[in-house]
Formats: sequence, C-alpha cells, structure tokens
Amino acid sequence: MPEATVTSENHQQVRSTTLRGVLMGLLAFALYASHDAAIKSLGSTYSPFQIVFFVVLLSFPMVTLMLVSDTKAENLRPRDPFWAGVRTAAVVIGGFCAFYAFAVLPLAETYAILFASPLIITVLSVPLLGEVVRVHRWLAVLAGLIGVLVVLRPGSAELGLGHLAALVSAFGSALAAVVMRKIGARERREVLLLYPLLANFGVMLCILPFVYVPMPLADLGLVLLIALLAVSAMSLMIRAYTLADAAIVAPMQYSQILWATLFGWLFFAETSDLTTFIGAGIIIASGGYIVLREAGGGTSEHLPVLNNLSRRPEMGGMPRLSLIARKTVASVREQLPRQRH
Repeated sequence: MPEATVTSENHQQVRSTTLRGVLMGLLAFALYASHDAAIKSLGSTYSPFQIVFFVVLLSFPMVTLMLVSDTKAENLRPRDPFWAGVRTAAVVIGGFCAFYAFAVLPLAETYAILFASPLIITVLSVPLLGEVVRVHRWLAVLAGLIGVLVVLRPGSAELGLGHLAALVSAFGSALAAVVMRKIGARERREVLLLYPLLANFGVMLCILPFVYVPMPLADLGLVLLIALLAVSAMSLMIRAYTLADAAIVAPMQYSQILWATLFGWLFFAETSDLTTFIGAGIIIASGGYIVLREAGGGTSEHLPVLNNLSRRPEMGGMPRLSLIARKTVASVREQLPRQRH
C-alpha cells in the first residue's frame, strides 16, 4: 500500500478518535451540568451540609468498587501528610461552597465565577510548583479577573454569601488541583480519593443533626442520581482523555454555561443578563488562552491548568482523571515543536 494512502488513513483514524473524545467530553460536562441542576433543586429545601452528606454516603459503594479493582495492597497512610491534608481541606471546603453557590445563585452566574479556577491555578502554580509564568499568561489572568468583576458588578449589584461561596469554591478547586499536580506522581490513588471522601463524611455528619430535614424517597432518589451522574461523568472524562488530546478535551468544560442557561430557564425561571454573559465570555477567553499557551510547548514546565481543567473536585474524584490527563499531555508535548517566548 502506498505510503500516502497509509498516512491518509492514519489521519482519518486520528480525527475520528479525537471526535469521539470531544463528544465524550461534551457528554461528560452535560452530565455534570445536570448534576449541578439537581443540587440546585434540592438546595431550595435542604441545607448544603445535608446534601453533601448523602451524596458522599451514596458515593461510597461506587468508589469502593473502583478501589477494589486495584491489585496493589498497600496501607492508606499518605506519603506526604501535609499536602494530602491541604488538598483534603481544599476539597471539603471548596466542594461545600460549590453546593451552596449552586443552591442560591443562578446557574449561569455560578459557572461564570467557577470558571475563574484556571486563572487561580496559574497564580498558585508560581509559589507551589515553581512555575515560571510569563507576561502573556499574566495578562490573561488579569483579563480573567476583570471578567470576574464584570460578573460580580461590585457597587451596582447586591453581592451575597452565594457569590463569596462561588469564589471560595473556585479557589479551593484551584488549590486542590495544584496540590494534586505537586504530589500526584508519588501519592497513591487510594489516598487521594478516600481522604477527601472520609473528611467530607465526618464533617457533614457532625453538622447534620443541627440541619437535618427528613427526606422523602423521591428526594433520596435525586441524591442517588447526583452521585450516579458524578461517577458516570468522571468515567466519561477518563475515556475522553484517552481518546483525544487534553488541550482539545479540557476546554469542553465551558459548554456548561450553555446547559446552565437552558436548565436555569426551564426549571428555575432564571434569566441571566447580558453583563453576566459578557463577563463569562471574558473569563472563558482568558482561560482558553492559558490552555492554548500551555499546550503550545515551551511556555509551561508543569502544565498546571491543562492537567487539571476538568472538574471541581467536590468529593475527591479527580485523581484518576488527572493522572490520565497528565500522560496524554506529556505525549502531546513530545510531538510539538519547542517555541521561543
């Protein structure tokens, strides 16, 4: 067979595989958006502490099944207790704040603020990873922060605990992601997955007696659906990263703003204004630019955003995904030419 024909067939196969990866990524984030809409539905009746408790409780069987498939028999003591503790605290606080923000803010507005996470990852990667951030990415961070101010409109719009919670969640997600990048290569998946789950369970269990409201079977079923959606979406993301480059799959998370607008209008009578979408557009553009700069080769040693632009780690469910993403990105970097900056 002629070499040109073989090359053409290879390119077609790569395009087909990449398309499947993108579609799986889009489906995963659609499931995540459904997950968040279900949280908002429950948030009008129940405390976020109670919702998180039951979601974590119902997630344990699925997480256990994931872990028993691991043939390595090791103890569960973290190899780096301090950073494992920092990541666990970031996951617990950031996850709870995300649940609270979704319960009290319009979905599109919440997403717009949470999309600031890549900007915070870029900033935190300097002191925690020793990342060298050059002027182009700093300008992107500055533009993204302006976008956040456009969404929040301080002085002209009433700001509440929901906005603060969304900002804290974005910071917690970013901190958990950077710490994951710092210790993920030497820490075991079991530790990274179980400790945030156990911490969430313990903290929420202590608070639960003060906020508990009896849940009918239908609402418990919705909580189970939230847990199933989270696990299903994470599995789809894992598959997406094995089929397509991280630089292509990761920005698919921004599709959630479309689902948020649709779900908000259909189920919660929400109508986001033009200013929110302008701010979200600025944030998305700046985050997307940072991803492209990292993927372009030579601008980033650790690829902190590209390795972690996938999902808020509410319950610690990112380790397996992040490790696969890192391998994919590494293969991309090997194929790309180095550039001068």
